[in-house]
Amino acid sequence: MRRRAEISVTSELEAGAEAVWARAIDPAGINYELGPLMRMTVPRGAEDFGLDDPEPGHIGRSWVLLFGLLPFDYDDITVVRAEPGRGFLERSTMLSQRLWEHERTLEPLGANRCRITDRVAWEPRLPLPGAWLRPLILATFRHRHKRLRRAFGDS
Repeated sequence: MRRRAEISVTSELEAGAEAVWARAIDPAGINYELGPLMRMTVPRGAEDFGLDDPEPGHIGRSWVLLFGLLPFDYDDITVVRAEPGRGFLERSTMLSQRLWEHERTLEPLGANRCRITDRVAWEPRLPLPGAWLRPLILATFRHRHKRLRRAFGDS
């Protein structure tokens, strides 16, 4: 049984990579992407989830709230790599996942356009194939990209 699974979602936006990055590390921007389905709390002392810090490391626990109210999971966030304006790699654990790896890359496509790609890999804590969660996680990241295209425009 293969427990690890992965998805990737890419969009082109009508905004420069720097503008998209500024929103991607802002808790309000992250929660806009997730909303109205979910919201994440900000770990104590990590105003930008540690993504603008040149020294990556453990950030802390962020609760994931269904409809912004009901805690249903947490993300114990560790930033492995952060390249301001270009992307990040988060490798964390969650209540539901033994491994949660989220890599977001931003590629400039000119002054006011960029390509954003989210690659997510996970391994459930429960003994079940990771592929069983693929439709849910893919739908979540497609929703996030739809919200990004709404905010920045689709190219």
